[in-house]
Amino acid sequence: MNSSAGPSTPEPARRSTLSRRGFLTAGGVAAGVGISVAALDLPFFSVAGAAQDPMACRATDVSASEARMVISNWTGYIDPRNKPGSTLADFTASTGIEVEYNVDVNDNAEFYAKVKNQLGSCDPIDRDLIVLTDWMAARMIGLGWVQPLDRGAVPNLHQNLIPDLRGKAWDPDETFHAPWQSGLTGIAYNAAEVDEVGSFSELLTRPDLKGRITLLTEMYDTMGFMLKVVGADPGDFTPTQWEDAMDRLRQVIADGQLRSFAGNNYLQELSAGNILACEAWSGDVLQAQLENPDIRFVAPEEGLSLWSDNMLVPNQATHQANAERWIDYYYDPEVAARLAAWVNYICPVEGAQEAMEQVDPSLAENPLIFPDAELLRSTWDFKALDDREQSQYEREWADVTTG
Repeated sequence: MNSSAGPSTPEPARRSTLSRRGFLTAGGVAAGVGISVAALDLPFFSVAGAAQDPMACRATDVSASEARMVISNWTGYIDPRNKPGSTLADFTASTGIEVEYNVDVNDNAEFYAKVKNQLGSCDPIDRDLIVLTDWMAARMIGLGWVQPLDRGAVPNLHQNLIPDLRGKAWDPDETFHAPWQSGLTGIAYNAAEVDEVGSFSELLTRPDLKGRITLLTEMYDTMGFMLKVVGADPGDFTPTQWEDAMDRLRQVIADGQLRSFAGNNYLQELSAGNILACEAWSGDVLQAQLENPDIRFVAPEEGLSLWSDNMLVPNQATHQANAERWIDYYYDPEVAARLAAWVNYICPVEGAQEAMEQVDPSLAENPLIFPDAELLRSTWDFKALDDREQSQYEREWADVTTG
């Protein structure tokens, strides 16, 4: 690796593109492709007049006359939807609602760039439900681009959302969002090749790992840990601490410790022995372990990042009531357990762990799907950024990761 040019960067990181049924080996490692900063149209949120009043920017709901809805979600985030007995097929069978399920959220910033002009102008995006990560969900809610949910239409959400995901500062009463799946960001390593990597600081400095680690292309994941490494709190840090964290990342690159910033290929590289350890998402690791039990997930000494990808009803959605029926359906514990048994991320639904005993008993005690209170106490969030911070930090991040 030529450290002066910086490590190569494949496609943007995203939730797993692998099913738990063994697609981990289907396809090689992606070639390095740099992220186009121009394509992200930075600064992200400098859209003149973009803020809206969601109560004044809403469409007539035609759910009663049109039993259909349109969803945008991440890849690999639902059980095989065309199979009889799938959760989606059963939703349609029980409600009569046909679902157009689009797998077109590959990256929060990329999706934002596709819809910002319409939502910022109070125009429809032809979606009734979209799924975005906490920080982007917070931003869209703050801009007034998301419709409030009818609380009476989603009783399962308010009854069954697990306590650790309640009370977000950006939507404390779950008025606008419902977590679809949640996850932890920590460290993965190949136990057949290397001793356990117990901290992020260790990942960045151990001589036996030099040139054979990856970090995620998602700024919030990686920079949260870099802030931890320099002694800052990702939930409440200063501009000086941010610069310290960026300088530390630049040093890691200059030292040759980093092989690359990884998109969705990092576990293939780990299983193949091309890398020895990496920053990783918990659900990906659980899927990988089905193919390679030597892949291990570690809660580093710096703690774990806890995040959710959230269901949101965008302004001008024309089938909100149908979308609310979808949300309520997936907050039924038995349905949630069936979904979790496939995607292997943290299930946000209370009661699903008990239901998992009937769905797949081997997963009922898995802490990466049903973490206990002690594990969750070690988690942290990344603070919400204002427009200026978002623009500045994304530019600095892009300079480092694509330089």
